[in-house]
Amino acid sequence: MDIVVCVKTNPDLQMVRIKDRVAQTEAVPYKIGDLEKNALEAAVALRESGAAVKVTALCLAEGNRKAAEDIKVALAMGADESVVIDDPALAEPDQAAVAEALAAAVRKLPACDLLLFGEGSSDNYTGQVGARVAELLGVPQIGYARKVDAADGVVRCERSMDDMIETVEAPLPAVVTVVSEVNEPRIPGLMQIMKAKSKPMQTWSLTDLGADAPTPVREIVSNLAEEQDRKHVLFEGTAAEQADAFVNALIKEGVLGR
Repeated sequence: MDIVVCVKTNPDLQMVRIKDRVAQTEAVPYKIGDLEKNALEAAVALRESGAAVKVTALCLAEGNRKAAEDIKVALAMGADESVVIDDPALAEPDQAAVAEALAAAVRKLPACDLLLFGEGSSDNYTGQVGARVAELLGVPQIGYARKVDAADGVVRCERSMDDMIETVEAPLPAVVTVVSEVNEPRIPGLMQIMKAKSKPMQTWSLTDLGADAPTPVREIVSNLAEEQDRKHVLFEGTAAEQADAFVNALIKEGVLGR
């Protein structure tokens, strides 16, 4: 079984600053999202258990000029090879364009029995891409997986549905999107990081995929940070007096009830 993990590199949200209600992302480094690491760990665990033969990390650059470098983290975590889709027409794609490019890349790969995604990305978390790719490829999709097993041409996933634990099966090939409860991603050591540099890596353009530049179906009308009105209230006195004054202020503002 060949597994493909779709990995997105996101701006490091800890490094993003807000100016005039607009996120300043210039010079902000990119990193692989946390849920993508969960998906990678699930894939590598399946390979280590003997259920899979190869794990491929598939990444859409989306304007990240260092995507080919950032994806080496996925190789260090245990992926056998990587593919980066990099094309100027995909610098700021919407979810439909991302799904079309990823689906085209999966079709170009020699084999893909199981396609893994994080349930959502760290920056937008729309949760659309995995389902869209499944639809484009015409394969079943299982979402919110907190446990993934695959054998005998079937993928079996466990997921938490509020008041119950649900077990779902689907024939391969299939798409599965995972949540953080699925595992604890490994932290690669120095030896794994060094080995990652020698693992196969390919970069494909839309021309390589035989695909046209996508037509956006989504328009962002506004994307502004919430305004914060600071009261600049100073509480004086002993610690107990300050605590009482703070609680009374919250009650006055309607944040707390009496």
